[in-house]
Amino acid sequence: MVQSIGGIAKYSATDLDQFAQKLNQDGICVIPGVFEQKLIDEWAQAFEKLFYERQNQPGGLAPREVSRYYLTLPWIYPFANELVFANPVIMGVLERVFYQEYVMVQMGVDVPFQGSDYQETHRDFRPLFSDRIVTPLYALAVNFPLVEVTADNGPFQMARGTHVIPREEGLEKVASGEIPMESFYMQPGDVMVRSPLALHRGSPNRTNQPRPMVVMGYAMHWLHTPKVDLTLPQDYYQSLPEKLKQMLRCQLVESLPKNKVETYVNFKY
Repeated sequence: MVQSIGGIAKYSATDLDQFAQKLNQDGICVIPGVFEQKLIDEWAQAFEKLFYERQNQPGGLAPREVSRYYLTLPWIYPFANELVFANPVIMGVLERVFYQEYVMVQMGVDVPFQGSDYQETHRDFRPLFSDRIVTPLYALAVNFPLVEVTADNGPFQMARGTHVIPREEGLEKVASGEIPMESFYMQPGDVMVRSPLALHRGSPNRTNQPRPMVVMGYAMHWLHTPKVDLTLPQDYYQSLPEKLKQMLRCQLVESLPKNKVETYVNFKY
């Protein structure tokens, strides 16, 4: 039974069980109304300013094919917010899927502009072993949009269930139409949790407004994730509860660098 308190959806243990079940089965679940509109508005305004700053810095944006970019978010207000990266609803789903200690390894934004096209269908991670060996979920992407996601502004597309079948078999089933490539439309405040092993792609943004989608990455504590990184100011990190400190796999600095060069350039498997 979903209750809404102050405009934010509150989920029961049974609801969280169902989201986790969907995630294991389909490789994706969408959780409506996790964040308030006010929080999304704050992030959207701060992101717009950040994007145009990074656009004018060499290496400030990572290309994601035509008219599509990725950038890492700095751990400053409003992005450094434990009600987001350690949100109880999100953590409730992750804890039901990971079963052991996990760490947060990534916080960035994917943003297609007008002129973007369909991405090549891909995975974000390699399988742990051969893709003929199905393993439990060991890494998850948590996404939430800063604007409404419609059919026109580049919805994320994914083929459900392809996280548990070999890549070539999945591509064949998508090409034949046996498994549809499904678009996911979202309202501001909705959260998507997905397996990076499921076959997916970005679709064209045909509007004149960007479509920023936040991506937070979480993984089992033993997984090596060299392409993504978190850099936190020492003061902010020390202010966090011990449990959250242990959850963040990060580099600590006295102060954040002025110019960030994006290193997460190769992203497809």
